[in-house]
Amino acid sequence: MRPDILDGGSFSMTTSVSASLAAPPRSRAFSSLQRRFYWYCLWPALVVMIVITLLPTVYLIATSFTPLDLTRPETQWNFATPLLQYELLLEDGRLHNSLWVQAKLSFWTVVLQVLIGFLFALLLNMRAGLLEALRTVFLIPMVLPPIVVAIIWKVLYTPDISPFHWFMEWLGFPVASLITNPDTALMAIIIADIWEWFPFCMLMILAALQMMPEEYVDAARIDGATPLQITWFITLPYLKGVLMVAGLFRLIDSIKAFPLIFILTDGGPGTVTEVTNFYSYIQAFNFSYLGYSSAITVLLVGITLVLTWAVIRLVGWGERVE
Repeated sequence: MRPDILDGGSFSMTTSVSASLAAPPRSRAFSSLQRRFYWYCLWPALVVMIVITLLPTVYLIATSFTPLDLTRPETQWNFATPLLQYELLLEDGRLHNSLWVQAKLSFWTVVLQVLIGFLFALLLNMRAGLLEALRTVFLIPMVLPPIVVAIIWKVLYTPDISPFHWFMEWLGFPVASLITNPDTALMAIIIADIWEWFPFCMLMILAALQMMPEEYVDAARIDGATPLQITWFITLPYLKGVLMVAGLFRLIDSIKAFPLIFILTDGGPGTVTEVTNFYSYIQAFNFSYLGYSSAITVLLVGITLVLTWAVIRLVGWGERVE
């Protein structure tokens, strides 16, 4: 081979190596510019989050250390007795009752919503034509505004105008109003809340089921596993993380329960449906005790964080499937 060709090849190779060595600074500069661009795009969202989330939270915590009363504006920044509102929490029997009512409401709604959502997700995952057409129907309760849902159930629970009560009376089994009976009022709230939000759990679980590898199920069927065994030993472990996330979302939302209780029972009869969130509302807007209401809300946020941490530690995120 001619020496000039070798020289030319060597020269071009040297040039390409030099160019590649010179590329990293440009790449680093571009990467730095890209990071700055990302931060510029992120800052508006961060500012909005700070304004609508962080600042109100700081104000809420600060207010909980004051005896703020709307009828006495001078109490707004009175930190003379910062722990007084939290001491009152320990002595308030009505608050303790609201926590117990909240615990019952959260337990039954979360457990039943996840369970019913799981069963419907298994049903819809069969890919039958009729079932696929019904998916949208199952989602209707979830997309309705909470106030509309509350009004629907108010009609259903009012004997004079309720089709359900008319039907039961026609069958010869008249049913008294569920929301005015202390023994059934909380159950009525639980039923309405389950109807509204079980599609949320169903949708999450159905999405996970449709991403589940078919090899696991096929292998289990070849080994002679029954549908119940497949569900218990394969499907449930695979869905562990999804079930936990759905349960956490519903737990947090159940602690914020308000529209159904406000429209259906107003916390009654007596205090049998008065959850902690609703009791905080009463203290703030019926009695004008914003300081005490803020302390109740801070307590509720703390309980929510502790419960979330406990569920994650006890249940875990589930095994990762590659």
